[in-house]
Amino acid sequence: MARHERLSTLLDLLGQREKIDVEDIAVELDVSAATIRRDLDHLAEQQLLTRTRGGAVANDLAYDLPLRYKTARHVPEKQRISAAAAALVTPGMVVGLNGGTTTAGVARALSLRADLTALTVVTNALNIAHELAVRPNVKIVVTGGVARPQSFELSGPLATKVLGELTLSLLFLGVDAFDPEAGAFAHHEGEASINHLMVERAERVVAVADGSKLGRRAFARICLTQRVHTLVTDTDADPETLAAFEAAGLEVLVV
Repeated sequence: MARHERLSTLLDLLGQREKIDVEDIAVELDVSAATIRRDLDHLAEQQLLTRTRGGAVANDLAYDLPLRYKTARHVPEKQRISAAAAALVTPGMVVGLNGGTTTAGVARALSLRADLTALTVVTNALNIAHELAVRPNVKIVVTGGVARPQSFELSGPLATKVLGELTLSLLFLGVDAFDPEAGAFAHHEGEASINHLMVERAERVVAVADGSKLGRRAFARICLTQRVHTLVTDTDADPETLAAFEAAGLEVLVV
């Protein structure tokens, strides 16, 4: 297991269990206890956890992983989801993309489509804007606002002001959790507020989420389930959860 994957796994386990023991985790991940200690010290330096004697305990940030750790998770699934989502775009559309690893994948897939002309992308994510800025066939509109280091997303009054003046043909909505009954969620209330406004400005909303995010809830709701038109997910998604989304009126694409 590469180090970035191990760090992401440690944060995932800590989020699930709230505390972990060095010796137990070393056995579970099949690495030395010294390696786990170094990893935990590294994560503690970034204030992603709190070190204890013999292990670590979670703090609030452990539940909202920085983008650099999220990138290594569910990579094949996200690539399939991104490609299927990008296929929904036609020339001349105004496409919205909020922040996240899956939406960044959608942006990458869009950039590879030579047939897309006169495409406008509106985003509040700095990494997505950077990815697409060099593409001559894509017009980039960045919302403005205050950047959040964990996700590279812009939020606040400046982002609200820009989005309030725009209309989106299609929004690809990245989520931290999506429940058939309760709706789509983000870990951070500021991002949820901006994402909600993007939903309101879109004619069609497509949620892009791997199966691990479905049937779950997070801190701040972005929108109700019924405001989403299509869900693009992967084959690891629970069939009963997918059936619940379909019963709620969503088109479900499984790739």
